[in-house]
Amino acid sequence: MKQYITALLLSCSLGAFAQESPLPAFVPPLDSPLSFSGNFGELRANHFHGGIDFKLGGVIGKPIRALADGYISRIRVTHGSGYVLDVTYNNGYTTINRHLDAFVQPISGRVKKLQYEQESWEVEITPEAGEYPVKGGQVIALGGNTGYSFGPHLHLDVIDTATDEYVDPLPLFCNYITDTTAPRAEGFLLVPKPGKGMVAGNQTPRTYAVTVAQPIEAWGVIGAGIKAYDYMNGSTNRCGVYSTVLTVDDKEVFRSTVNRFSYDENRYINSWIYRGYMKSFIDPGNALRMIHADKDTRGWVDINEERDYKFEYTLTDASGNTSRYRFTVRGKQQTITPVQHREKYAFEWAHANYLQEPGLTFEVPKGALYDDVYLNFKSRGDSGAIAPTYQLHDEAVPLHVPCDLTIGLHRRPIADTTKYYVAGVTSKGSLYSAGGKYENGFMKTRIRQLGTYTVAIDTVPPVVTPISPKAWTNSGKITFRIKDAQTGIRSYKGTIDGKYALFGIPNSIQNLLVCKLDAEHVERGKLHTLELVVEDYCGNRTVVRETFRW
Repeated sequence: MKQYITALLLSCSLGAFAQESPLPAFVPPLDSPLSFSGNFGELRANHFHGGIDFKLGGVIGKPIRALADGYISRIRVTHGSGYVLDVTYNNGYTTINRHLDAFVQPISGRVKKLQYEQESWEVEITPEAGEYPVKGGQVIALGGNTGYSFGPHLHLDVIDTATDEYVDPLPLFCNYITDTTAPRAEGFLLVPKPGKGMVAGNQTPRTYAVTVAQPIEAWGVIGAGIKAYDYMNGSTNRCGVYSTVLTVDDKEVFRSTVNRFSYDENRYINSWIYRGYMKSFIDPGNALRMIHADKDTRGWVDINEERDYKFEYTLTDASGNTSRYRFTVRGKQQTITPVQHREKYAFEWAHANYLQEPGLTFEVPKGALYDDVYLNFKSRGDSGAIAPTYQLHDEAVPLHVPCDLTIGLHRRPIADTTKYYVAGVTSKGSLYSAGGKYENGFMKTRIRQLGTYTVAIDTVPPVVTPISPKAWTNSGKITFRIKDAQTGIRSYKGTIDGKYALFGIPNSIQNLLVCKLDAEHVERGKLHTLELVVEDYCGNRTVVRETFRW
C-alpha cells in the first residue's frame, strides 16, 4: 500500500504507448491485488467505457482509498451509477468512483440528511474545494454493487482536470498487474460503399470468420472492419482494444488509439461501430479524435485492379501485447448498380433534412447524421389503429442528437391523453417507449435513431410486489420488486406513519425498491403503517399499503 508509482511507469510495458508527460504518483484504490473486469474505451451502448473496473472479489464493503492528496469535489447518489464520489487531486487529475456501497463520515451523514430534506433518493452535493481534503491512501468510501451494476466492482474514471477529458487509467497501475495476453479477433467485416462498391457479388455488408482462407471477391470502393477484444491474465472478461491498425498492401489506411476522449465524443461510437465490428473507415459526420485515416480516402479502399489485395490488422493492448490477422481481397471487375432512391427520402449528413408524410413530420438538423442515408420509408395501418405505423428506415440508424418526430392520431379510444405515448417497434414487432406528449391531435417526441414508430396506450399501472414482508421486522429492511411493462417507472415515494421514508433503488438491474429502517426516523417497538406510491411515465399509479412491526 505504501509503494508509490513513479516515473518508472513510463517504461512499464507501454513501449510506444508511453504517456506524453510524466505520470503522477498514485497509490492503488484497493488493498488487495488488482484485477480488472473492464478497461478504458471498451465499447458500450451509445458510449465508451470511461474508466476501468476493479474487481472486488465478490465482496461488498471493501475500503476504497484516495489515490493521492486532494479534495472531494462532488458527491452523488444516482440510479445509474449508485453512490458516486469525485476526487480532485493536486496533481492535475480528477477521479470518479462509481458503484460504491457507502460513503464514510461525515459525508454519509450529510447525504442522508439531504435525502430526507429533498425527499429523494437521488441527490447531489458540490462541496467547497477545501471542505473535504484527502490524503493519498485515505479511506474515502466502501466498494459496492450499486446503480447499473452486475456485480461488486469499483468503476474508476480518471479525468484530466484542465481539459475535462477522460484518459486511460491503466498506465497508473501497471506496476501492480501482469498482462501478457494479446487482443484476439473474432471476425472481419467488409462494407461496399453504397452505389460504388461490391463485395461477394452484392452491395450489402458481409462478415467473415478470422479463419477465412479463400480470397474474398470485391470491386470498387469498400470499407473493412474487425470484431476484436482484449483479455487480461487470469480473466475471461472481454475488454476493449487499445490500438487497431489496418494496412492494405503494407500501406496504413486506418488507425485507432483509444487513450482519451471528451464526454461530448461519446455518441460518435455509434458511427464507429457496426453490429459489434469496429469500422476501419470514417463516416464524414464522425468527429471522433481517437480514429485516424487519410483525409481524402477516410479509410475506404478502392479495389480497381484485378489482383489480390493483402489486408492486415495489427491489434495492440496498453501493455504492448500484439496480435496480427490477415485476409485477402481479390479484385474482380463487375457492374455496380447506382443507388436507386426518391429524392425526398435522401437525407444528407451535411444538411438539415425534413420529411413530411400524411400524419407524420420528422426533422433532422444538420449534424444529426454521420453519413448520407437513403430512407426505406413505409407506412401501414388500418381504420382501427390509433395511428399508422411508420417505418422511417429499415435499419436502426443512430442519430447524434435527438430529432423531432410528430405523429397524428387517427382515433382516440380513451379520452385521457396522458395515456398515449410514441412507441418504437422492434424487428420482432414488440414495442418500447419513445416518450412523447399529446398536443392538438398529435403526439410529439424526440428520437435518437431511425427506425419504426407508432402510437400506443399505457393504462396499466406498475406491478409492485412486497418481498418477504414477514422478514422486515428482523432484517430492518423493507423490500419491494417494482416493474412496469410499457413506459417504465417515473417516480416512487414511500411514507411510514405518514412521514417520508427513504426508499431507493440500490441496484438498477435487480429492480428492487429498498428502505433501511433506522430509529432516527422510525420509532421502534410498535406497529407501523407503510404506504408506497409508484408511478409510470403515463401517470398510472400503484398504491400499496402494508403494516409491519419493528
